[in-house]
Amino acid sequence: MDSVQGGTNAVKRAATNPVLELLERLGYVVRGALYAVMGLLALRIVFSVSGGQATDLTGSLVVLVSNPSGKLVLIIVAIGLSAYSLWGFTRAIYDPLHRGSDASGYMARLGFVTSALSYAAIVIFAIQLLAGSGATTNDGTQKTIAAVLTHPAGGALTVLIGLIVIGVALGQFLESYRATFARDLKGAEMSATARDVAVKLGRFGMFARGVIFLVIGWFVVQAGIHHDPAQTQGFSGAFVFLLNQPFGRVLLGIVALGFVALGLHSFACARWIRLMKASS
Repeated sequence: MDSVQGGTNAVKRAATNPVLELLERLGYVVRGALYAVMGLLALRIVFSVSGGQATDLTGSLVVLVSNPSGKLVLIIVAIGLSAYSLWGFTRAIYDPLHRGSDASGYMARLGFVTSALSYAAIVIFAIQLLAGSGATTNDGTQKTIAAVLTHPAGGALTVLIGLIVIGVALGQFLESYRATFARDLKGAEMSATARDVAVKLGRFGMFARGVIFLVIGWFVVQAGIHHDPAQTQGFSGAFVFLLNQPFGRVLLGIVALGFVALGLHSFACARWIRLMKASS
C-alpha cells in the first residue's frame, strides 16, 4: 500500500514539474493554432477566396508546416501536443480541476481521456510527417466506420457511435451554456475584461464545435442505419454540409468564426489555465 501511495506521489510531483507545465502551456498554443487554422480555412470558403478548403485538425497541421520551417514546427507541435495529451490523462486521473466523482464529473473526466487520445493521434501523425512516411490528411472517420461495419453487429455499433457523438455535441452545448471551464482560469491574475473575453470566446467556440459534432453524429447514425460507410462525414464533410444548407454561407461563417474563437480561447488558456501545481 505504501509503495502504491509513494508511486502516486511521485507521479504527482512529476506532473507539477515546471518544465512539463511550460510544455503543457505550449500544447494549448499549438491546439489553439490548429483550431484557428480550421476556422480561417472555412472562412475562406465563405468568402470564396481562391484556395479555401474545409479540413480537420490534421489538415490544419499540414497547413501550418507548409513553409521552410516546417520540420521545426512539426517538432514543436509534437512536443506541445504530447504534453497536452499527458495533461488530459492527468486531469482524468487526479482531477486537479475538481470535476468531482459524481456522474457529471466522471463524464467530464472521460472527455479528458478522449481528448488525450485524439491529440496523441495527432502527435503520431506529426511524427509520421517528420519521418516522411507519406501520412495523408484524408479524414479517417469514414475509414473507421467502414471497418466497424464489417463486424456482424456493425450497423448497431455504428448507430451507437453516432449517438455517442451526438451526446458529445449536446455536452458541448451544455458546456457553452454553463461555462464550467471558466473555473479553470486563474481569475485572480486576469483583469475583468480579459476573463470576460476568454469566457465568451470559449462559449462561442464550444457551441460551434457542438454544431459540427452534431452533424458528424447524424451522418454516422445514417451510415449505421443504411449500412453504408459512404454516408459518413468527418469535420471537413460537416463544414461542406453546412455550406450547402439554406443561408449556408452565413451558417458556415458563424461556425468558422466559432472555431477561430476556440483557438483564441486556447491561447488564453495557455496563459491563464490552472495546471496541476496551481490546482493542488
